[in-house]
Amino acid sequence: MTRSVYFAYPGDLSAKTGGYGYDRQIISELRKLGWQVSLVPLRAGFPFPGDEVLQQAEETLGALAEGALVLIDGLAYGTFGDIAARLAAKLKIIALVHHPLASEGNMPTQQQVLLMNSEREALAHAKAIVVTSSATRQQLVRDYGVPEDRVVVAIPGTERGIRSKRNSKVPQISSIGSVIPRKGHDVLIAALATITDLAWECSIIGSRTMDVDYDAALQKQISDTGLEDRIRLAGPVDNTRLELARCDVFALASRYEGYGMVFAEALSHGLPIIACRAGAIPEVVPDDAGILVPSDDPAAFGAALRRVLEDKRLADQMADASFRHGQSLPQWADTAKLFVTALTRATDERI
Repeated sequence: MTRSVYFAYPGDLSAKTGGYGYDRQIISELRKLGWQVSLVPLRAGFPFPGDEVLQQAEETLGALAEGALVLIDGLAYGTFGDIAARLAAKLKIIALVHHPLASEGNMPTQQQVLLMNSEREALAHAKAIVVTSSATRQQLVRDYGVPEDRVVVAIPGTERGIRSKRNSKVPQISSIGSVIPRKGHDVLIAALATITDLAWECSIIGSRTMDVDYDAALQKQISDTGLEDRIRLAGPVDNTRLELARCDVFALASRYEGYGMVFAEALSHGLPIIACRAGAIPEVVPDDAGILVPSDDPAAFGAALRRVLEDKRLADQMADASFRHGQSLPQWADTAKLFVTALTRATDERI
């Protein structure tokens, strides 16, 4: 069996996002299993690359050896369209789909359709496709015409966490996610504005440079609601696990998640979770550990926060369930073994 694979990724592999974190862990675990993983960096600009960026990506990948096994991060691969057909004539391609690009949201309908068509065409030429949740597999089969037997679900691993003591005099609410519209921080802020009669402080942790207009809108929203002293746009931190270990509630109003690694991390720390019933989130957050509400509903999100903040018994029960589920989540070594299944499938000449 082939024991070497190229891993192609766009932009900065060290970026503190769930997708890049997943990539780094898989690279590390495959190497532990004896695979030679050669990195192939692609330029930044995905998922909205210009012609020059796309051309360079094709040239870079096209220069690899005939028959090479290549794992391509979906942030780039979904934009390839007919480029994928030309590459697939030479390479054995595995696509890693964190979530379909058109599901990112906050884009014109025409652009969304173009991305969906491009990704559908590209996925048709992949020998195997790795996704991070069953929900994403179902979405690819239903909306992108991908044969179900070509998709491998490799749920992200989750390191065991230190259980939060949840004893803050003023309850600390943590929300971790890049400051982009899909993460729904605007919904969280609006929800918090409905429970100002309760004691709480909230930190929104994540990169603030990915969408500067949205970041500015959140700053204005916080100012307009008069909550500057209670809601903090903290930016990225070196260790989100330390933040989870010292907070009382985890709340993230994502409009869509292909998996949502941070929810699994919150479970590993035994935190009550308030989130939205969107994408794969219901797959990650058990009913007894979290309260899930409809997307884009600040009133419902605020009511869920109120329940947890006012009812200590409920919060303790949710925390116990959260920690219990967190201890049973798969480890990264388990995820890597599923990746090997996909790599093996891609080398099967019968496909």
